[in-house]
Amino acid sequence: MNANEHTFLEYAAQAVVVGAGHAGVEAALALARTGINTALLTLNLDSIAFLPCNPSIGGTAKGHLVREIDALGGEMGINADKTALQIRMLNVGKGAAVQSLRAQSDKNAYHREMKRVLEHTKNLRIIQAEASEILVENGKCTGVKTTYGGIISCQAVILCTGVYLNGETITGHVVQKSGPNGFAPANHLTQSLIDIGFNVRRFKTGTPARLDGRTVDFSKCEIQNGDTDIYPFSFMHDKPPENKLPCYLTYTNLRTHEIIMENLDRSPLYDGTIQSTGPRYCPSIETKVVRFKDKERHQIFLEPEGADTLEIYAQGLSTSMPHDVQRAMYASVAGLENADIVRYGYAIEYDCIDTLDVLPTLEFKKVEGVYTAGQINGTSGYEEAAAQGLMAGLNASLKLRGLPPFVLRRDEAYIGVLIDDLVTKGTDEPYRMMTSRAEHRICLRQDNADFRLTEKGYACGLVTQERYERYLARKQKYEELLAKMRERIPQKQVTEFLKNYGYEQPSGGVSCADMLKRSIPLKDIMAHFGLYGEYSKDVIETAEITVKYEGYLKQGLEQIEKAKRLEDKALPADIDYNQILGLRLEAREKLERVRPFNLGQAGRISGVNPADISVLMVWLSTRK
Repeated sequence: MNANEHTFLEYAAQAVVVGAGHAGVEAALALARTGINTALLTLNLDSIAFLPCNPSIGGTAKGHLVREIDALGGEMGINADKTALQIRMLNVGKGAAVQSLRAQSDKNAYHREMKRVLEHTKNLRIIQAEASEILVENGKCTGVKTTYGGIISCQAVILCTGVYLNGETITGHVVQKSGPNGFAPANHLTQSLIDIGFNVRRFKTGTPARLDGRTVDFSKCEIQNGDTDIYPFSFMHDKPPENKLPCYLTYTNLRTHEIIMENLDRSPLYDGTIQSTGPRYCPSIETKVVRFKDKERHQIFLEPEGADTLEIYAQGLSTSMPHDVQRAMYASVAGLENADIVRYGYAIEYDCIDTLDVLPTLEFKKVEGVYTAGQINGTSGYEEAAAQGLMAGLNASLKLRGLPPFVLRRDEAYIGVLIDDLVTKGTDEPYRMMTSRAEHRICLRQDNADFRLTEKGYACGLVTQERYERYLARKQKYEELLAKMRERIPQKQVTEFLKNYGYEQPSGGVSCADMLKRSIPLKDIMAHFGLYGEYSKDVIETAEITVKYEGYLKQGLEQIEKAKRLEDKALPADIDYNQILGLRLEAREKLERVRPFNLGQAGRISGVNPADISVLMVWLSTRK
């Protein structure tokens, strides 16, 4: 500390959350709502829950995360419903396991509504300040110091710094110290993280330009309207949000690609200016053109930024090209020939940590009471960040209340897959959640998120009584409907109905479930037999999926039970892997680094093979 620096106790809290993005707000709410006196630090109150890139919530696999956050008592789903401009169900032509909700959000309204919720939350104080140091004594967190010299004492800190740590925006050869959208970066905290033992590295992400909607020719684009006959994100809401504005679809073309290739030497991605690792599954347009040279065009979705602005987000045209190249590139796209750019695209580099140093509770292994969540953990996406924030905040709260930690398994939630991947496998690039990452996805659908998680959230104290009662009511209706679907209907009552669908007279009674398995639409069955009374769309859908996928669900549950046998075999905390004969050198190094809690987690570590697990099983049996 500088000899001339004056410090003062600004506030005494039980927990401090650093950063008020999507991870930070969920962490702060999880803490405060479970009775923990919490301080939320943010560089700028105007950036609370800001959507710096795509103005949307949800998407493939991400919609699952939002519904899981909601089922556990989080806020993202509620806020997404309140501020949606339109909502759609993705992958409707595919199986139920991969169908996901996605809402086009009103960027400013989303920020304002989340800020309002925070401001009216008991036990929560918001402070505009920059954290500069994590204070540690005897291996435990004791507080956070700000750049103004203020000290906020605490027993837990959740670091949710997003892309702000030493943030730099890059466009062409212009590199600026900046957070997203011109917000100030956080330039003082990284060294403190290194000092307390974090391994810090550098990642990159990017964003496209924003266009003046008045100058876009939408008549040359394909309109993309929202859906109406779907359920909302939040289990607390009965109806989906109203669709207020459409999106549009257009495409790049060969001329667009020529412009990019002609100016590739001016791209910071290819001239050496950017050396950090970017997202594999959300690449810039220049990366797509270089990587997929056989493709003649790429999709561009034109999405409104809000109801109070004419700005249009050009999804699919993320770029860090110089401004003149961006102008030429955008003008080559159908509908954008005369479009004015109001905000140019850019790349942003930032500091993040190696999550192999983090426990499944998201607590730092080397300092007690320090948790990390969101993009500081190497993930990308608002939904991934919010899920981690909720889990980090909830685990910090449980620890402060003297209660056991809350860790979701891979077979319980996409959140469990996300966190297990981070702390067991680590990530060398910005991590994005995908349905393919979840081996038990048939059981982890978005329609049954409350059945899987609301009981757990209620036990932790985060799910309110109102939310819990709504869950119980939905579960009761679901079980009632499922029982009716399995009741056998007398032969004479179903014969004529089945003939209409090409089936011969049945030998006996037939249930509605049997008819559904014969690919007869459920709505036709319900209309004809009128057995079901009043059931909401989400209840009907969950019951329908349960019946149609019954065989697959049974197989999935059997696989889960088989996997749990390894999860139940705990590994001692004091195990010395270097002393276990038969383990390969790479396995010893990886096991020592990760320190898995059980054989299941050990088997998922990169570099640990089945033979190593067999050695550990033998070692465990001899130890007993």
